[in-house]
This record gives sequence, structure tokens and C-alpha cells, in this order.
Amino acid sequence: MTETLFGGPTLPPAYPERAAWGTAPKLRAWQQEALDLYLANSPRDFLAVATPGAGKTTFALRVASTLIDSGAVNRVTIVAPTDHLKRQWADAAAKVGIAIDPNFKNSDGQHGRGFIGVAVTYAQVASKPMLHRAKTEAARTLVILDEIHHGGEALSWGDGLREAFDPAVRRLSLTGTPFRSDTSPIPFVEYAEDRDGIRRSKADYTYGYGNALRDHVVRPVMFMAYSGQMRWRTSAGEEMAASLGEAAVTKDITSHAWRTALNPAGEWIPAVLAGADKRLSEVRRTVPDAGGLVIATDHEDARAYAGQLKRITGESPTVILSDDAKASSKIEEFSAGEKRWMVAVRMVSEGVDVPRLSVGVYATSTSTPLFFAQAVGRFVRARKRGETASVFLPSVPQLMALANSMEMERDHALDRPEKEDGDGLFNPEDSLMEEANREEKASDSLTKGKFEALDSQASFDRVLFDGGEFGTGGEVGSDDEMDFLGIPGLLDAEQVGTLLRQRQHEQLNRKNRKAPAAESQVPAVPDHRMLMDLRNELAKNVAAWAARTGTPHGVVHTKLRTVCGGPPVAQANEEQLQSRLRKLQDWFIGRK
Repeated sequence: MTETLFGGPTLPPAYPERAAWGTAPKLRAWQQEALDLYLANSPRDFLAVATPGAGKTTFALRVASTLIDSGAVNRVTIVAPTDHLKRQWADAAAKVGIAIDPNFKNSDGQHGRGFIGVAVTYAQVASKPMLHRAKTEAARTLVILDEIHHGGEALSWGDGLREAFDPAVRRLSLTGTPFRSDTSPIPFVEYAEDRDGIRRSKADYTYGYGNALRDHVVRPVMFMAYSGQMRWRTSAGEEMAASLGEAAVTKDITSHAWRTALNPAGEWIPAVLAGADKRLSEVRRTVPDAGGLVIATDHEDARAYAGQLKRITGESPTVILSDDAKASSKIEEFSAGEKRWMVAVRMVSEGVDVPRLSVGVYATSTSTPLFFAQAVGRFVRARKRGETASVFLPSVPQLMALANSMEMERDHALDRPEKEDGDGLFNPEDSLMEEANREEKASDSLTKGKFEALDSQASFDRVLFDGGEFGTGGEVGSDDEMDFLGIPGLLDAEQVGTLLRQRQHEQLNRKNRKAPAAESQVPAVPDHRMLMDLRNELAKNVAAWAARTGTPHGVVHTKLRTVCGGPPVAQANEEQLQSRLRKLQDWFIGRK
């Protein structure tokens, strides 16, 4: 089994057009490296952290087949977060000759004949831990714990997992997001103290998004951020207005503006859906079966977004709701087909594997790092070299920070101060993953009842990619927006970065050419709004250059002053700020 399915030099290429989920016929370099490490040490517990889309399933099944062939284990138990994932695991295992029963129920007692093991959910184990302990003790059992961070969601879950699988001869834990929004310990994960005395999770093997991107294992992700003007009425009857993502506002105003943008009755979400569909059409020029996914907050919004997409495309999208008994079959049908769009509530963000998803719309107000990482993970699985991913999202500070830190490696930390949230890992005001993955009808209705969304308008803000920010903003449907929506769908990461810099350079030149016509209308006093916009634009570009070159922001500003002349940014006039922007863009274009 192992020789014909996994090994040997005469296997097909590493990028088959449509490889079955978890069954790539050739191990990637990281998978082979992790496997070699595992076999060299033969550990009882092993934690593999690999970015979503990297191929954790293939690695785990290779470990399982090797242990079965050697006689080290004769039973396999797979623990997954959802029923849909149980079936995905069973299907993937069957393709490599490992018979797993995903239909096992606690009331069955024993799994069906002909199966070497079962696939169960974390909730299933927690409800009857002694049953699963007896099954574990009855054979030499390998336990594969998929998305192990779920094991810390409740004290009973963690205790149940420890009780059930303590007798296992081998435990292989997998996750793409080894951190939690709280400080609940994750079972079977080793913690080590850092210099500050905080215990952090310790992985045996880590393969992050940055490495996967360089290896062309995952797609480069462009984040298309949209801002705009929002207006709503508070519970006290007061009308309020704010720009989406405006910096100098309170957390409540940002939250209400965000929810106003996502309101299906406004103009923001239809404009963003239309932009996302234009992007999908561009991608489908070179990737004909590319699909899109809209992640909605609740059932009501999901149905409304689906209706808007039908009006935009003329095609009814697939709608996935948490209480739909046919949800799994609908997902499988969409995955195997060529329909343009799928709309789902937040729970679909993790575990649902549809490799052809290339365009996403983040239309939910959930902002935990864990949920965001899992949501973006739905779009990064690479089938062939050059495929790109585009995620459309509201231009709010929380999401901008998460998008800019895609390559950041995080560990799960214990002993954190309750009020500490500087790095976004622990925020008691954010929901836990369990709360983020269900509809939360009660809490949603309470929050929505605090205000009434009146109207919203969308505008294109910028593109975030590889730690940099690109674009000068623009109206929906403008050339400034289409410059980025029209980027080809088949580009590697370096080509994406080069093209983004070129498009931004062209936009700046276009704006500069328009400037002389308006010179006669320039007022005698400085336009403070224009100066603030230019300073913000310069700051974004300096940040992008600093991230690209590793040069401190202050050094970049000093160099620009030396080359272009003039006072510090705060005292510079419009002409001096424009000069520095042009010089910075020249640097970008000149860097290969």
C-alpha cells in the first residue's frame, strides 16, 4: 500500500489538476521532512502545525499507513470538529487503503466490520469518554486529533479527551491555528515557559504560511479592502454617521459602522459583492472552475446575500445553513461542480475543503484571530502553481491588522493577564471560536437592536498583500478599482507584488497628471484634508517599504527627506509630500 500510493520516484507531479482531498500522490518537501522527524523519534505525542491548505491530512495518513504497515498500531481513531469533516477524513483514508467508519455512534459500542477504526467528533468523545477509552485500550491505537485547538473549548471537552485517549500508544495532533482566544490548555500539547514566564504551546514541527507561499504550496492572498460612508440611528433615536474604518472613532462607532455596512438593505454589501464577482470573472479567464464563497453572520443575511448574488450573476448560488441536513452533500456538489458562488454562515469557515474557491467575501462581524485565519484558509489551497486568492473585506482596523499579519506565527499562550490584548491573541471582549462558529441568534438580535442601519455607500480603499498596502482609493466602478480587480488570476507571489506596485505607480501618475487642471482652483490656505490624506498615503507606502526591506520607518522617512528635501512630514506641504510619494514609488518599481 505505502509503496504504490505514497512512495517511489515515478509518481505524478506534486500539483495534479484536481487532487482528491488529503490524497496527494507525492509528499511535499515539508511533509517528507515532518515524516522523517516523526519516524526518527517515534514519539507518543506529536504536534504538527501547518498552515491551512498545506496538506496536513496527507501527512497524517502517511504516518498512519506507515505505523499500520510496521505493526506499531492496529487501530486508528480520528477526531474532527464536525460531522462533515469526519466524512472527508473517511473518504481521504479510503483512497489510501485505510478503512475508517465515519458513521459510528456512541450507542453502537463497536465500529462496523471491515473497518480499522472510526472518525468521531470532539463533542462525541466528550459525551462518552469512558466508551472511547475502552475502545482505545482494546487495541494498539493511533489517535489523530484534527484541529486540536478545539480540544480546549470547554473544561469537559479537555477532560474527556484526556480520559478517552490517555491509553493510546500514539497521538498525532494537527492544527493550522495553534492558538486560542482564551487561556484554556489544549490536551496533549506541550507548553514551555518563555523569558517572561508565560507558558506557550510547543510544536514538534511547524510549517507556516510564509514558508508555504515561498514553496508554492499555498496561494498568495490579496485582501481587497472597501470603506465608505455609513449612517445609522442609535437606540436613543440619535442619527450618527461615520466612515468605515475611520481611525479616530470609538470601538462602538466602528462596530456600528461595520454592521451598517453588512446590512443587506444598504448599498455597501451589493457593491462589494459586485466587485467580488468581477474579480471572479477575471480569475475564471484562466481558472475556468474558480468559485467564490461569501461568509455571512447569520441565516437571514446569508439568504439576503444569495438573493443579491442572483441579481448580479443571474445564477442562484449554493446556500449552506447550519440547520440544513443536506449541507454536506451541497458542499460536495459545489466542490465537484463549476457554479460561481456559495454563501454560508460563519461555521463553514473551518474544515470545509473546496479547493476551487479563489474569491471570498468576509461579510461577518467576527474578528477573532482564530476565526479570521480559518476563514482565509478556505481560499489558499493550491491546485497548480500560479493560482491566486482574493478576499474582500470591510476596511476596519481589526481586520486590516489581521490581514497584514498573515505570515505571523503564533503559539497558544497560558498565564496571560486578563486585560492583555496587545497582540490580538487574548481579548475577553471577543467571542471564542465556539461562539463564532454558531449563529448566536440571541446575542445577534440584542446587538442589532441597539441601532437601526439607515444607509451605506461603498468605496474602494486599498489592497493588502505581503505586509504592504497598495492603491490610492477610488469610487466603486472607477479605473482605480478596476486596476486591481482586473489583475490576472494566474500569478505567483513575486509577480503579484510586482504588478501591485506597478498599478499603484500608474495611479499616482494618473492623479499627478490631473493636478495641473485643478491648480487654478487651489485655495489660498492649505487644504488640511488633502494634506492629511497625503500624509496617510505616505505613511502606508513607507510601512510597505519598511516591511519589504526590513528598514525602520524612521530611517525610510529620513532618507526621503534627504533625497527630496523639505521639513518633517508634519510640516511638509502638498508638493513636498507628492515628491516623496513619487520617489518611494520609483524605489518600488526599481526593486526586482
